Amino acid sequence: MPQSRDRRMLGFRLIAMLLLALGLATPATPSFAQAAGHVRAKILKGGLLIGGGAGSGVLTYRGRAYPFKITGMSFGITAGATVGRLDGWASGIREINDFAGTYSSVGGGFALVGGVNGVHLRNEKGVTIVMQGPKAGLELAANVSQITISLR
Repeated sequence: MPQSRDRRMLGFRLIAMLLLALGLATPATPSFAQAAGHVRAKILKGGLLIGGGAGSGVLTYRGRAYPFKITGMSFGITAGATVGRLDGWASGIREINDFAGTYSSVGGGFALVGGVNGVHLRNEKGVTIVMQGPKAGLELAANVSQITISLR
């Protein structure tokens, strides 16, 4: 019986060494993991029924800063004008060009001299941006927005 047990142990060791050798010999595949990026933007918007806005910002992604510009239109109840500074995160980026595109948003807000702004956007490439921050001005809004972000 001791010989049969020794043979089994030798067999287990050989299998373990074979698996280890196969693991070391397999070429490493590149990671296609998505990384999040930090987004900071300043947006000026205004309107009466139909609104418009423009702004600029910086995406910090994988240690590099990428400036971008924002343009957009909103349809619904819009009255007033505000300026906002937003700060947040972009996720779902596989490569930097995924960040540029057309984003959709449904939302609303109110500001009387000052307020808080928040936005949740998603584009056709699956990138999601979530930002919030203070805004100043006078605004009453409940609308659907189309926002275009282009890298500079």
